[in-house]
Formats: sequence, C-alpha cells, structure tokens
Amino acid sequence: MSLKQKSSFSRRYWGLVALAFAAVLALSGCATPVSNYQPEPTNISEPPLNTVCTAQVGDEMLKQGKFYEREAIHLDHEIKFGGLITAYTLTTGFYVKTGENEASEFYLPAQGPDSGRVEKAALADPWESIQLYKHENKIYVVTIFHVHVGNNSDGVTRTKRLALSEDSFQQTLIYSGKVGNKIKIGYREFSNSQARPAFNNDVDYDLSDSKIIGYKGARIEILEATNELIKYRVLQNFNRAQQ
Repeated sequence: MSLKQKSSFSRRYWGLVALAFAAVLALSGCATPVSNYQPEPTNISEPPLNTVCTAQVGDEMLKQGKFYEREAIHLDHEIKFGGLITAYTLTTGFYVKTGENEASEFYLPAQGPDSGRVEKAALADPWESIQLYKHENKIYVVTIFHVHVGNNSDGVTRTKRLALSEDSFQQTLIYSGKVGNKIKIGYREFSNSQARPAFNNDVDYDLSDSKIIGYKGARIEILEATNELIKYRVLQNFNRAQQ
C-alpha cells in the first residue's frame, strides 16, 4: 500500500470512528448537571464517657472533632459506555456527590488513591459529570454539551465519605507505651485532615502520683497499663466536647 493509500485509509478509518462516536451521542439523551449539594457537619466525641476501653500501643485513646461526611458512591468494577466503541470508562473507586434533582444525583471522582476516574476516548466529547438515577438501574456520563450516555448501574453502592473542609478539626490522644511506672501519651491535632505539628506534644504521666491523667480538659482514669496495651475509662473529653 502506497503512502497516499495509507493516508486515505487512515482518514476514512478515523472518519468512521468519529461518526461512530457521533452516533453513540445521537442515541443518548440530554442532562444538565446540578451542583446544589452541601455535606452535613458531624461532631464526634469518642469513646463514650465512663465506659471501660482498651487501646494498643499506637492506638487512639480518645478523639474529638468536627467532620463533614459527604454522600458518595463506590464502583466495584469498571463501567463502559458507548456500545461497540467505548467512549467513556468509569474505573473502580469512589465518586462524591455534587448535586441532585428530583430524578437523579450527580457525582465527580473523589480525591485520594482510592478515587475512581473517568477515562475518555480520544474522539469523545469532554465529560462534565456522572449522573445516577434514583429509581432506575441507570448511570450516565454527562458531557460538557449536556449530552449523556448510559449503562446499567450494577456494582454501584451508595456510601458516605469524609470530606475535606477548612473548618474540619480533630484532637486525639495516643497511647505510646510504658516505662517503669510512667506512661507516655501523645497529643495530636489535625485541621482539614492535615497534621498541625506545632500543636503536637508527648507527655509522661507517673501513675504512682495519680491514676487519673489530664490534658487540654480531657480526664482519663487509668485502670491498667503495660508496654502492649492500656485499659482506661474516659471521665471527660477535650474542652470542645459536645455534651
């Protein structure tokens, strides 16, 4: 085959591919993504007061903070769109909710290593959102032109996922072991899921002085402590605790 013939064949081939993608979209419907979802804040104070708890070395003994849980979906297998020619692929992983209307919800890939991805074929239109119907077994990829192409939603699970926010905050105490009659406790702060090293601290407590230890308003009664574990009862969480 001559160079001219190869060039002509290549143009015809990609022309047919482009027509195939156009046909896929022509047979699809239209959708306008909605961005009206706001995650709800959740105040956490754990464990419950006056309950006997056990923690291993390196485990959290108590934690308190303000978190945001965002509605999400998880795909346990790939979902392909476009029939014989795959225009889009949703990979396994998490996708977080961005909005909803009466009939459907809209999602985008989550952040982090366990996030899903939207993979687009070279000639397919750029995608804008993922649409999941509430009462139908259907999931769609929505393009920037508000055209959507769908498949069934088998393998899609609704779930929740911690969301990053500027006012997310967490305080925690960690058991770091025992030397003689002294135990070591680590204090850690996190803001927007990022550690705040300037506020971190490690404190030694001599149990021969008292079986009750305290830090930043938290009060804990130590029932047993070894180099492997600690058994304790939380009498009061940090000063920010919601009682």
